[in-house]
Amino acid sequence: MHSEVFFKIKHLVISTVTGSFRKFEGNIITDGTDFSNAKVAIAIDVKSIDTNQPQRDEHLQNGDFFDADTYPKITFESTSFVNTGGNDYKMTGNLTLKGVTKSIELKVEYGGTEKDGQGNIKHGFEVIGIVNRKEFGMTWNKMTDSGGLGLGEDVKLIGNIQVSQLAE
Repeated sequence: MHSEVFFKIKHLVISTVTGSFRKFEGNIITDGTDFSNAKVAIAIDVKSIDTNQPQRDEHLQNGDFFDADTYPKITFESTSFVNTGGNDYKMTGNLTLKGVTKSIELKVEYGGTEKDGQGNIKHGFEVIGIVNRKEFGMTWNKMTDSGGLGLGEDVKLIGNIQVSQLAE
């Protein structure tokens, strides 16, 4: 309820388009309270993509990009979660997108822990990373009139994640 997954990509090399995925789920399994060596798993529903432009969302779901009918989920499973100092972590894991699995590295900032109004313990994180879409088979592009690329190759990923701690 208090989480979001965004992406940003350059358009015409002069501006940035932002989109989000409205449906996703995940979990974090950890021993102790510092999250070192936590195991993270996330699954994103590709058809929940939202760029505030339905025609663009349709194009992103087709074979030029995500091919959502064939590959309906984007998944990530961590292979390491290491504290790099203070509230900062480096998370490495396998991202599967459009049937291609690659290891990626993400920066994680731990925002803290609080109890909500019902006494449930919540933990907050911001996750940031960059992936090259071409490495996942998303090679569609269009040249501009001036000879530049219509879309950037690098996609910035941003997750603002709040997780609930299970009662013991």
